[in-house]
Amino acid sequence: MMLYSDKVMEHFANPRNVGEIEDADGIGEVGNAKCGDIMKMYIKVNDGCISDVKFRTFGCGAAVATSSMATEMIKGKSISDALKLTNKAVVEALDGLPDSKLHCSVLAEQAMKSAISDYYKRNGVDPEPIVGKIEE
Repeated sequence: MMLYSDKVMEHFANPRNVGEIEDADGIGEVGNAKCGDIMKMYIKVNDGCISDVKFRTFGCGAAVATSSMATEMIKGKSISDALKLTNKAVVEALDGLPDSKLHCSVLAEQAMKSAISDYYKRNGVDPEPIVGKIEE
């Protein structure tokens, strides 16, 4: 039996920032074929800052919790600060994840970077030098 931290359970039971942003400035979607988790993240950007972020996740409790925590960690941040978010930081903020669920934190990081990459593309900027290559 896997044991989750209280923070993981809290973010799974009461996820923050769930939903869609109708007029999103960037949308990122990533998935893991092995486990079936799919994350879609929406960002709204004002003056270079992520003013709003929402997500839709189809997956296990750890996938929902990492999506929720990642959105909390980038909301209100500049794009450059948001891009510093790592899956390790998400795991630490959740007080850890079982090894078999660490891929969920990687998906959360990738979804956020994918949304930022989409934002740059929509604004005519090549995102790869800024965001890096996004795993698809």
